[in-house]
Amino acid sequence: MPVPGFQDLMLPVLEGLADGVDHRSRDLRERLGERLHLTTAELIETSYQALRKDLAAQILTAIKGCSPSFFERLVVELLLAMGYGGSMADAGSAVGQSGDGGIDGIIKEDRLGLDAVYVQAKRWDGTVGRPVVQSFAGSLEGKRARKGVMISTSQFSKDAHDFVAGIEKRIVLIDGEKLADLMIEYGIGVTEVAGYSLKRLDSDYFTEE
Repeated sequence: MPVPGFQDLMLPVLEGLADGVDHRSRDLRERLGERLHLTTAELIETSYQALRKDLAAQILTAIKGCSPSFFERLVVELLLAMGYGGSMADAGSAVGQSGDGGIDGIIKEDRLGLDAVYVQAKRWDGTVGRPVVQSFAGSLEGKRARKGVMISTSQFSKDAHDFVAGIEKRIVLIDGEKLADLMIEYGIGVTEVAGYSLKRLDSDYFTEE
């Protein structure tokens, strides 16, 4: 079944607590599983996905409330966490300083600086269409650059994706949803509240020779 949304998961929990009686967490989990027809394993996974989706939405809201310069610094930290840019000093001096022909900055593809990636990071509200992406591709041509990354807080149109798929240059489009996922994955702007290790029976351990 599709992963329930955050509200879909919370409503049964709130209804279960509405009687004013103290409930054990296990009882609430069982009730939630029965109502949504989920096994324990599915319940853990769907709960995790719903919470992650809600966190991603909070991240994008927070980004849109920050200044453009803050967003550029955020992009630097994310790219560094992903293994690009060498050092913070190198990346920080590169991104946010160019402002040349639709390019917001240049960052090293690897720690040795063997190749460069041109970056455009903008906080868009509406869908980013082909003309914007095509303009960025033209900026790369002017720099004789082969690789670029466009990062948006919204989404890219199908025409934009089709355009980058059909050109020789390598342009990666990172929309708001992907941006939030990467920030969660690499620990940018988020704090770990708790960690859980899911284990299974090791049948080999109980095998007697």
